Amino acid sequence: MKRPLSLLALVVLAALGGARLYRTFWRRAILDWGARPDEVQRRLPGDDLLEAADVVATRAITIEAPPSAIWPWLIQMGPGRGGVYTYDWIENLFGLDMHSADEIVPEWQSMEVGFTWRNPQGQGMRAEIVDPERAIVMRAEDGKWVWAFVIEPEGKVTRFISRNRFVLTGGPVARSIGIYLMEPGSLVMERKMLLGIKSRAERLARERDSR
Repeated sequence: MKRPLSLLALVVLAALGGARLYRTFWRRAILDWGARPDEVQRRLPGDDLLEAADVVATRAITIEAPPSAIWPWLIQMGPGRGGVYTYDWIENLFGLDMHSADEIVPEWQSMEVGFTWRNPQGQGMRAEIVDPERAIVMRAEDGKWVWAFVIEPEGKVTRFISRNRFVLTGGPVARSIGIYLMEPGSLVMERKMLLGIKSRAERLARERDSR
């Protein structure tokens, strides 16, 4: 009996130590990838839709293109539409029907408040704010997730900011899994999305300039 108990104690201690290291050294870099301190700290559209969030991630990227070259890619996002420009194969492991578009599709170039992304499992994200070339804010129908996309021009470039606000559910174990697995995983997917939108928008801007 002593050996299994000792092994369990070592596992628990290792988990606690890893959790402390994650919170101390890595968590902020993972949650705030690419974002400036002022972008992390200030309020953005949609923050008031989920004030008491357990997790807030603010990630951002600089795009060498005007808002008009970013907006068409943003507005056509969603399952059964333009996807989310990340790793489709990972999204589709969960049956989300994501297929990232590499072109502007005219029939997907409209969105208004109330429009809902709905995946094959029936889970929906409703558009709560649609401000052309400035912001789109989506909120899960259960109210536990708000995802905001904000476009801010800065001279000849544009800052594109993504903010996720989550409520974690379940007991301590489930919530810990939500923090220590979901947060790094979300960075992998969202970083790819930001880079995907950046490359598409910059390509569109170059094409417009050449014409």
